[in-house]
Amino acid sequence: MSFTPQQIRELINEDHEHCCDGYGPDQICVRIVAIAELPSRFGQFHVVAFYNNKDGKEHAALVHGDVLGAEHVPVRIHSECLTGDVFGSLRCDCRDQLETALRTIGQMENGILLYLRQEGRGIGFINKIRAYSLQDHGLDTVDANLALGFRDDEREYWIAAHMLDSLRVRYIRLMTNNPRKIEELKRYGIRVSERIPLVIPPNPYNEFYLKTKALRSGHWIDPNGKRHLEEQIDRPLIEGMNHNLLEQEEG
Repeated sequence: MSFTPQQIRELINEDHEHCCDGYGPDQICVRIVAIAELPSRFGQFHVVAFYNNKDGKEHAALVHGDVLGAEHVPVRIHSECLTGDVFGSLRCDCRDQLETALRTIGQMENGILLYLRQEGRGIGFINKIRAYSLQDHGLDTVDANLALGFRDDEREYWIAAHMLDSLRVRYIRLMTNNPRKIEELKRYGIRVSERIPLVIPPNPYNEFYLKTKALRSGHWIDPNGKRHLEEQIDRPLIEGMNHNLLEQEEG
């Protein structure tokens, strides 16, 4: 299991009166409020509930195995996506990424998935649906956000850095295709020793979305399945990935 009863008591007691200067320009301070066992279809986890002082949003960490003070801990940072994670939308790859990350971590010695309440790349659920409506009329995901007066991506990752700090984890292997996550974590003292790719095969409804993330948002993905980027030499553990195609290209 992830935590012993004594470790749970220590973490909660330490954070009960926790108050620091905060992370990032918004001075976000999070604290651990509760920890419980969470057996799941993806493996045995503990769920750690976090409260933050900025807007009262409640974030979560799913922890597998012994991570306290460990190094090279596999970590996935996942931003909330109601339409994908819960409703199974095919317009994005969020649910596939979430389930693949949990399944992969659940089979490892240890690992953490941070679930951040940053719906719609930080613009919220209503604005996300407004952006979807604009995309229905031809805009890509970047231009839709810009048309609504937002940046391409409004998410912030100093919350994640503080959550890892609270779990005494400062040296990780990050499961991501997004270079900005690595940069943000490093800025706040989290060492990233390795990137674990998380490439999801496209479907007809999200192929354009994935291409936009690669071409306009700088994500390390190739939705066509062709290995144009040197990063893609790494072999991600993705269910449904066409390994025969990769072997033919390498030959």
